[in-house]
Amino acid sequence: MIEGYSDHAANERTFLAWVRTGVAVIAFGFVIEKFDLFLLTLLDAAALDPARRARLEKLSGPSTHYEGLALIVVGVALLVVAAVRFVRTERLLADSRVHPRSGASAEVILSAVLALIVAGLGGLLAMAG
Repeated sequence: MIEGYSDHAANERTFLAWVRTGVAVIAFGFVIEKFDLFLLTLLDAAALDPARRARLEKLSGPSTHYEGLALIVVGVALLVVAAVRFVRTERLLADSRVHPRSGASAEVILSAVLALIVAGLGGLLAMAG
């Protein structure tokens, strides 16, 4: 049996949770990018009244392109941080010495950036509505 199996299993579960979150954030970024392309195609193809056309143009502004791309970049960063943290924690678990607890600054910063991007998207949709 592996010594400290429950610690290793908890580390792996945490890693997989971060991977799941990173993949979901990347997927959401792609959805935003594709939705922007859909709106631009709709604007070009449909004969809309001026009020509806202005509303769709406001929704498909340049900020949605950057927000989708930002979500993709944050998702990739989450995957990288998760992998680094997993390997570092595995090494610490394999060592028999007692180690001080390190701060979770990278995770907190990435979570804050993700929250700001989502808040920006909410503000953009609220202004368009």
